[in-house]
Amino acid sequence: MAITLQATQRIGDRAALLALEQIPAVYYGKGADAVSIAINAKEFGKVWKDAGETTAVMLAIGGEKIPTVIHDMQRNPITGEPTHIDFLIIDMKKELEVNVPIEFEGTADAEKNGIGTLVKVLHEIEVKALPNDLPHAIHIDVTNLATLDDQIHVRDLKVPAGVTVMTDGDEVVALIAAFKEEVEETVPVDLSAIEVEQKGKKDEEEATA
Repeated sequence: MAITLQATQRIGDRAALLALEQIPAVYYGKGADAVSIAINAKEFGKVWKDAGETTAVMLAIGGEKIPTVIHDMQRNPITGEPTHIDFLIIDMKKELEVNVPIEFEGTADAEKNGIGTLVKVLHEIEVKALPNDLPHAIHIDVTNLATLDDQIHVRDLKVPAGVTVMTDGDEVVALIAAFKEEVEETVPVDLSAIEVEQKGKKDEEEATA
C-alpha cells in the first residue's frame, strides 16, 4: 500500500529549509517538468523507514495526491542526514522494475556448530510488480544452512503474490564458507649470513689483538 507524505511548495534556499528541519525536494516524471517542494525531515524519516525505494509514496500537495517512488537521495557526508530528495512520478496501473533489498534472518546452523561462516553473496534482487504489490524487502531465513555444501539461490526466495523475480534464479544468495585457520608465518633464518657475520667479528677481534 502507498504511504502518504505531506509536502509544501518550496520557499527559500536549501540552507534555510534545512535549518527549519525541512528537506528540499523535487518530483518529476511522465513528461512533466520538475516541481520544487519541501518536506518535513522527521516525517520523511518515518516514510523512508517504511517505504525505502520500492513502496509507492503519495505526495499530498494542496489537496492533490501524486503517486511517486523515492528515486534519489542526497545526504550530508558527515551526518548522513538527507539534504535533497528526488521523487519519481509513477503510474499505479503499470508494473515497475526495481531492486528490492534482501534481509537475512536467523543464524546458520553451520555457524552455531563451528563448521563455517555465512557469506551473503547478494544483498538485493530485481523484481517487477505493480506499485502496490512491491515488497519493501525480501526476507530469508538462513537457519537451515548447516554444511559447507548448503546454499540458497534466488529461486529459493519466497516473494509475495503479484511479484515477478527478474534476477537469474541460479544466482547464489548465501552460502557457507569454511573457517580460515590462522597460521603464524615463520621467516626462515639465513644461517650462512649469521656465520659470515660471526666470522667477520672474529677476524676483527684477532686483528685488534
